Amino acid sequence: MAEKVTRSDEKKSIFGLEVNGPVFFSSSIIIIASIILTLIYEKQSEKVFENVQNYIANNGGWFFVLVVNIFLGFMIYLAFSKFGELRIGGQNAKPEFKTASWFAMLFSAGMGIGLLFWSIAEPINHFNSPPMAEGGTVEAAREAMSFTFLHWGFHAWGIYALVGLSLAYFTYTRGLPLTIRSVFYPFLGDKIHGWIGNLIDIFAVLATLFGLATSLGFGVQQIAAGIEHVFGITNNITTQIIIIAGITAIATLSVVLGVDKGVRILSEWNMRIAVVLLLMVLVLGPTIFIFQSFVENTGNYFSDFLSISTWTESFTGTKWQNDWTVFYWGWWIAWSPFVGTFIARVSKGRTIREFVLGVLIVPSLITFFWISAFGSASIQQVLAGDNTIVEAVNDDVATALFVFLEQFPLATALNVVGVILIAGFFVTSSDSGSLVVDSLTSGGKIDAPVGQRIFWAVAEGTIAAVLLVGGGLQALQTASIVTGLPFAFILLVMCYSLYQGLKEDMRKLNKKKEQKQKENYEEVVKEIVKKRNLKKAD
Repeated sequence: MAEKVTRSDEKKSIFGLEVNGPVFFSSSIIIIASIILTLIYEKQSEKVFENVQNYIANNGGWFFVLVVNIFLGFMIYLAFSKFGELRIGGQNAKPEFKTASWFAMLFSAGMGIGLLFWSIAEPINHFNSPPMAEGGTVEAAREAMSFTFLHWGFHAWGIYALVGLSLAYFTYTRGLPLTIRSVFYPFLGDKIHGWIGNLIDIFAVLATLFGLATSLGFGVQQIAAGIEHVFGITNNITTQIIIIAGITAIATLSVVLGVDKGVRILSEWNMRIAVVLLLMVLVLGPTIFIFQSFVENTGNYFSDFLSISTWTESFTGTKWQNDWTVFYWGWWIAWSPFVGTFIARVSKGRTIREFVLGVLIVPSLITFFWISAFGSASIQQVLAGDNTIVEAVNDDVATALFVFLEQFPLATALNVVGVILIAGFFVTSSDSGSLVVDSLTSGGKIDAPVGQRIFWAVAEGTIAAVLLVGGGLQALQTASIVTGLPFAFILLVMCYSLYQGLKEDMRKLNKKKEQKQKENYEEVVKEIVKKRNLKKAD
């Protein structure tokens, strides 16, 4: 297969830490400075967050829309092209994890917390204030589900697939470190081991940490809302920070145990609990309606796919996308170094076709069914004249799931299961993120010292807590968009670099096949000649 390129001097021991010094310390200093400034200038920070988000969304929204479509299109092309037969880690590599475990880890890392937070609140928001239709109508319901599918479907997983495939391929096939810089080897060569590579990894660390903090912030707000709803404990900043501390401690334990004993087991349990909650809603709720809406929503999404995925409000002059599509594309891009690195870590041995289709299709379809079960059922309640869920979303988005579950029999049990599931996704996001950031800052070391893993697990919880104190959801959204914008350019270069790497390896694979065919042909010819000579001798 392709020639392997290694470089051991990326992994250095500095003050007892096995890290890439420029990446580790630069990232740490920037993060600590951000935390301190946000705490000191708490009130001013909220205004700054709002202004920055509006500026980027107003001027760069079209760019986010364009590049996310490019990423998805590129992944679909790779899956169905000649490159699809290439295998991550070489043509003889075998998958490290069973397919079911692989899907469980993909879903837990990629969507968990955010999907629980928004699967009801977003469809209800779009239903009340759709970008095009009249609010509160059947057409608004159709539009609400199509845009929610857009934000959580193939485009999001296309971003993850790009980063995950790029990292997996260059790590396991080319023998490069498990860091973002490695993807650019065909483009930059040995320069990836210098300051350019360090800069790429620093951006990746910052994007990962702030993207992760966004999801953790949503998760802790929802856990606190659930605890207040079920047990009556006041939901305030103090409660949220206590929850962050407690779950960060559990995540730290999982990080210490590693991928196979910690992350994999938790991910599998998360999926089991998610299935239980989904089945309970399916059985206790409007079962036939959920299946009907899933089929119709999916059809509408595919029907509207091109128009809504390229819509930029150019003629309407509205700003609806600033709070929704642009935020999501920035969030997924910022989230992609984490999810992509984690997907790469667990995907050795799969063909490119299997990888891309697996990452794109299965999680997206599960997401669509989940959103239909929770979002469509909520809209149905509103259309039937019950505005309870609308009032809950308007009052506090984080309570939407629990107010929705109150409409069912066994409501208390459902809410408890919901809190446990959110906490489980919180833990798997945190521990997976810690392992990824540790890999990025240690020069690609997969099993870094325990102390380093603990440091990053604590750092993630701290960032989430500080952003909540410094501006709540506004701060979380701004952190994602700001870090997502520069990383979008890195992903564009990543597309070109991955293509060049795959083209080179495909050429070598074809050469080997031709050589093998030639050898086989020569063997056949020799055998024929041998038989003829034997006949003549007789």
